[in-house]
Amino acid sequence: MASSSFVNLLASQGSVDLDSAETSLFSTQTPTQTPQEPSVKERRKWSVKEDFILVGAWLNTSKDAIVGNEQKGAAFWKRIVEFYNSSPLLVGTVPRELGQCKQRWARINDLVCKFAGCYDTALREQRSGQNDNDVMKAALDIFNSDQNMKFNLEHAWRELRHDVKWCSTYLEKDNDKRKTADTPVAEPEDRPIGVKAAKAAGKRKKTRKDEELTKLEGLMEIKKQISRQSLLAKPEPLSDMEFACKT
Repeated sequence: MASSSFVNLLASQGSVDLDSAETSLFSTQTPTQTPQEPSVKERRKWSVKEDFILVGAWLNTSKDAIVGNEQKGAAFWKRIVEFYNSSPLLVGTVPRELGQCKQRWARINDLVCKFAGCYDTALREQRSGQNDNDVMKAALDIFNSDQNMKFNLEHAWRELRHDVKWCSTYLEKDNDKRKTADTPVAEPEDRPIGVKAAKAAGKRKKTRKDEELTKLEGLMEIKKQISRQSLLAKPEPLSDMEFACKT
């Protein structure tokens, strides 16, 4: 009753609408709240500095005899990620996850290996008077032509190209490609020739033999003519055999 009197009082003063007042006072429903959508992780691009740190982490972890030879797979990459995220150059940045580091290294290694092959080709084709810059430009052109894209990991290539550990893995990968390329392909067996083809081949062989025989006979005839002319021109005395042949 007190509540109804209070509502009537407010209505009489014209300060509030009855329906809205009753709704606000007596409604037990809470306003509908729009749920916040989970924030989508933005794809962070890798900077040159991050590439250097990741390459250094891979090289240092690979050279560790215990980790490199005995621990494989997840343990190996866990060590690389720890090395990467502990770098003092990355203080204040969001740490990278294992999958991110592994995926980025696969990208770097694949493109750097392909460019190393292009650089080797450019070195073999280097002409007299060309310097290192000319070879580099030729290698970049070859890569762009082969991969239909520009090579933007020169900083990683320069970091890896002289490292013994990486070079050994690159050579192993290159040798595997060459073995695959050198594998002989089975040639199809020769089909037996038909009767018509056999007759045609026989005619061709016979024709060639006839031509050779005709040439040989012609040579013998020329030889006889030369011998006859020489005998006729020879002055006497002649031997009995020569006289008989001349006659």
